[in-house]
Amino acid sequence: MSALPVPLQTILLLIASNVFMTFAWYAHLRDMAARPWWMAALASWAIALFEYLLQVPANRIGYTVMTLPQLKILQEVITLAVFVPFAVLYMNQPVKLDYLWAALCMLGAVYFIFRS
Repeated sequence: MSALPVPLQTILLLIASNVFMTFAWYAHLRDMAARPWWMAALASWAIALFEYLLQVPANRIGYTVMTLPQLKILQEVITLAVFVPFAVLYMNQPVKLDYLWAALCMLGAVYFIFRS
């Protein structure tokens, strides 16, 4: 992966990390609703391990060319970009116009954090 530019490496690792994170945080609401909370917590922690195995290197790589606030905003934008398809496709939530408004607010945050 080192042949890729650092920002792209960071983005790809954060996307993969967020897929694991989103499933760890929310999939149990659908898949383990009838099980005790502690079983869902254990399953979530097991999934979250893979999230951390991707997020930690993503942040370390990204921090070589981005500031901490830039990394955080990037993370939040990716979180929203992963969460919306998850909510709609996996959790069967309706598509809402509010997702667009949230995305526009995030674009504003990206602009202010990344401007020189």
